[in-house]
Amino acid sequence: MKQALVNMLTMQHNMNTRVHENWISQNFEWYRAAWIECGELIEHYGYKWWKKQEPDMEQVRLEVIDIWHFGMSALFRDGKSIDQLATEIADELAGHQPTGAGVREATEELALYCLQTKSFSPSRFWDLMLASGLDFDSLYSAYVGKNVLNFFRQDHGYKEGSYIKNWAGREDNEHLVDLVAALDKDAENFADQVYEALEGRYREIVLQG
Repeated sequence: MKQALVNMLTMQHNMNTRVHENWISQNFEWYRAAWIECGELIEHYGYKWWKKQEPDMEQVRLEVIDIWHFGMSALFRDGKSIDQLATEIADELAGHQPTGAGVREATEELALYCLQTKSFSPSRFWDLMLASGLDFDSLYSAYVGKNVLNFFRQDHGYKEGSYIKNWAGREDNEHLVDLVAALDKDAENFADQVYEALEGRYREIVLQG
C-alpha cells in the first residue's frame, strides 16, 4: 500500500504542477472541490424518497475516484514530502476500523469533515470507498488509469480542442477500462504501460483509421 500511495501522490503532484507550477503555495480550496463532488455522488446514488430512484453505482464509483484526486491534493501542505504523506495515510488507514456506513452516510461524514476542517480525511474516504464497492486495488488501478488518461488528453490537444474523445463509437474512458484490464497493475511502470496502451490504440483507431 505504501508504494501505491507514493505512486498516486506523485502522479497527482505532477498533474497539479501542470496546471500551476507552484500549486501547493497557491492554497487552492481542494477541500471544497471534494465536498462538492460528494454532493454530485449523492445525486447519482439517489436521495429522493418521494420518487423511485435506482443507484447508478458505476457513476458513484467514478465520483469516488474524482474525490480521491482532490483529497490527496488537499493533504499537500506544511512542506511534507510525498514519502511522509504516504506514510501518514498508510498509518491512518492501518489503524482505522471501518464503520460499515452506507453510501449516503459515508459521503456525508466525509463532506462534513471537509467543511469543518477545510482538509481531507483518508479514513473517512476509506469508509466511502468500501461503501461504494471499491477496494484499495481497484481504487489504485482506476486512479492511475484516469490520471494517465488526463495527461494523454492534454498531450493530444485536449486544451486546444483538437483531441478526439470518441474512438470508433466509444469514449476514451471505455477504451481505458479495456486496456487497464489487460495490464499488470503491480508493475512499477504500470502508469507508463497505461499511457503506451492508450497511445497505441489511439494511433490505430483515430490517427490511422
